[in-house]
Amino acid sequence: MISRPASAFLRSIFLAIVLPALSASADEWVVDSQEEWKAALADQEGLAIEDGVAEPSEKTATFRSKVKTFGEKRSLASVTFEQSPIWQNWNPIDNVGPSNLADAPVLLCKAPNDYWIFGRYGGKPRGAKGKKAANEKPFVAEDATLQGFDLPLKTTPYPNQFDAPGGLKKGLGGYHAWQSRDMINWVHHGPVTEGFSRWVTSAEFIDGKTLIYYDFPNDQDPHVYVDEDLTDGIPGRNMGKAVDDPSHGSDAGFIRSLDGKVHSIFENWDPIDASKRSWDSPLAGRAVSPNGIDGFEIQELPPVDNRTQPTGRIATYKHPHWLKEDPEHYHTNVAEYEVHEPEQEAYGDWAAISIGGRYYLFADYDPAGGHQMSVGWFTSPSLEEPFTWCDHIGQGHPDPDIGFAEGKFYLVTQQKTDWISPGPWVEKVEARAGVDTDGDGKVDDWTGWQEVRESYSQVEGFAKQVARTDAQIDASGLPAGKGFAFEFRLTDTTENKSRPMIDRVRLAFE
Repeated sequence: MISRPASAFLRSIFLAIVLPALSASADEWVVDSQEEWKAALADQEGLAIEDGVAEPSEKTATFRSKVKTFGEKRSLASVTFEQSPIWQNWNPIDNVGPSNLADAPVLLCKAPNDYWIFGRYGGKPRGAKGKKAANEKPFVAEDATLQGFDLPLKTTPYPNQFDAPGGLKKGLGGYHAWQSRDMINWVHHGPVTEGFSRWVTSAEFIDGKTLIYYDFPNDQDPHVYVDEDLTDGIPGRNMGKAVDDPSHGSDAGFIRSLDGKVHSIFENWDPIDASKRSWDSPLAGRAVSPNGIDGFEIQELPPVDNRTQPTGRIATYKHPHWLKEDPEHYHTNVAEYEVHEPEQEAYGDWAAISIGGRYYLFADYDPAGGHQMSVGWFTSPSLEEPFTWCDHIGQGHPDPDIGFAEGKFYLVTQQKTDWISPGPWVEKVEARAGVDTDGDGKVDDWTGWQEVRESYSQVEGFAKQVARTDAQIDASGLPAGKGFAFEFRLTDTTENKSRPMIDRVRLAFE
């Protein structure tokens, strides 16, 4: 469960003193902390309230608040519901993207109906078995058309896949680009990196240009291409090293914040023998750049820091690629680290997205003990604050990426199963608000019951920033009054482990 900040506790002490009456100058009533929930409760059924979150303990649950009174009449402007940001509302789906995409997928949703996925170009569809039949005819490409694409296309032996002219060019040993308008049909546009830059970890989209990030050598030093035309089958300008990371490890994710700055979240292997932990670490670093190409500055506060106790002992491990791939700069494969005890959790291959200003980091998760890998994720209200662990799903080494397309969130991995979600909001929440018109402490008029939910849309010009529309009651039909109350009922309609969990209720007054 995500803990509430200390400021919420102090605020609850104040509210406990002034409840049940609010002053006439109060503009809002907020129910957020554990103490605020207890003070507001009039009646409940099938509901558990713990750590400042109200969640159903049964299939359905109800909550009714006390009436909050004013000295003079007020009007209710809005009632807003917020759910826990833990975001467990994920369902498994077949692999997203081209069936012959190999290696770790990188997903970049530039705009509505403009979705891109990057990966190695494999020679065999995922899931294909056996040898070609003796009498099977060789595939012959034919001309094709596809809604939303003006380029001449060719059919391929892969379902829902087409080759554009760039896709017919010779591969260069690196990553390729596919484009979709609907997350179902994919058009292959050819290579976007070369063989030496095959360790692609992330991508961003800024002012019409695609930034493709890769490690060189593997697990070191994020570099970047700037590509102004992903459709030409030619890699863009290789700008060289983007982040001068003093630590070992990389597998960095990149995200542009609404102020235009680009943030890199990278692995820091200083506290762990990464060779024994899936090349992941309990420690992540962050660097910030004004343009995503250069000028990255390492930030002091790590976004994720789950280190155990340092011992002061220094040990070493070897990486198989550093000296082989970049002998000019790396003269050894040996790296040092400080031994920590007890055994640590490990995370890596970072990917980021923001929803309504709240940030989420998705990553490999290699737990202490059994080491059964899966996708794990963290959240924070700001990139400037530490991230809190949420949960994990799936099995296997995922190398995940995350994007928003077709009104849904897609979590793609290099495993056989990907994941899809309608968003952090979990159905079903129904609510109503009531008014005490004469000040006798009893509700005289209620709105009708309304299903409330959040909705999401992409922020124009940003690939990884998603806007959130609040879940609100329409209280415009209520008259002015001297007191107000609210009720909600929760129904768990999902087939996964998520359930509706109300974290905060805010009533605003005029």
